[in-house]
Amino acid sequence: MKEEINFILDSTKEAMQNAITHLEKKLLNIRAGKASPAMLGGVMVEYYGSPTPLNQVGNITTPDARTITIQPFEKSLIPEIEKGIQVANLGFNPMNNGESVIINVPPLTEERRRELVKQAKSEAEDSKIGVRNDRKSANNEIKKLEKDGLSEDMAKNAEVDIQELTDSFIQKIDDMFSVKEKEIMTV
Repeated sequence: MKEEINFILDSTKEAMQNAITHLEKKLLNIRAGKASPAMLGGVMVEYYGSPTPLNQVGNITTPDARTITIQPFEKSLIPEIEKGIQVANLGFNPMNNGESVIINVPPLTEERRRELVKQAKSEAEDSKIGVRNDRKSANNEIKKLEKDGLSEDMAKNAEVDIQELTDSFIQKIDDMFSVKEKEIMTV
């Protein structure tokens, strides 16, 4: 029975960690004023007839906090890269100098910053829901074990462990959100 409880705890911890990892990816995509290559993560470019991720057809760099530069591996791709950025509907207006594609990242307005904070909060809330669902399914597994002969004390202790795990992951999510909120609201 002890191994089964440890297995439930380990798999629950892993599932909760996946919620944190998912949140990290989602928060990376939320723009916080500074230019970042991650902003163009979802951009696809038509490359010899097939859609290809932008980072596979050129080097993406940020020479300063307000500029993103894409240096294509082939100059003939410049119009396709510009088209791909516009199709991605990121609110950027790409320009080219014949050598590379340049994007000036406009500063965020106060209203837009608030919208981004709401978006980040929503993502954090979704992750918390995921963690709580993981807690619920772990507690259900413990109850099944209890029916199969697990002592009441061991079941209670396992539920306490699961709750402590849940609390620590919820705290991590809150911390990640407050860091992102501060990053977004900093002008």
